[in-house]
Amino acid sequence: MTTRGVQLIDDELIQATLSKARSSPRLRANHNFHASPADSFHRFLNAWVRGTYAQPHRHLVPPKPESFSILRGELACFVFDEGGGVLERRILGRGGCFGVDLAPGVWHTLAPVTPEAVCFEVKPGPWDPETDKEFAPWAPREGEPAAAVYLAGLMNSLDLHCTCVQVT
Repeated sequence: MTTRGVQLIDDELIQATLSKARSSPRLRANHNFHASPADSFHRFLNAWVRGTYAQPHRHLVPPKPESFSILRGELACFVFDEGGGVLERRILGRGGCFGVDLAPGVWHTLAPVTPEAVCFEVKPGPWDPETDKEFAPWAPREGEPAAAVYLAGLMNSLDLHCTCVQVT
């Protein structure tokens, strides 16, 4: 659509965002619908390629909820306790599970189960890289050699059933 202020989420946009993810060293890419990091409401496509690692994190200070709705493929969502123990394992895009809503302060990560996955993500802004995420001290950092081993362990622990829940 070419109407000002209207952006369609269609196959062309999903493919373009996946193309960016495939060529990204992180194997992830976003397409932002919000105009700037200062906007109060952030919504974007988040494209994932299998093998990408997002270090577990939470959004506690400032407290921000976060929601993910799957549009293409399957994403595993892991929720952790304070010490890094896995509390929940869900597959978004399988068995009638289409997304997850996370309350502020919930430790979590996502990882693609299928070769590629795309979700629609929303969370409050503004975005400040200094305060956006608190990374889990018990998980390897992105880019560390241990990250691939940690991710493989999470993926090997998956229960292939999905019951959608709101995590509070």
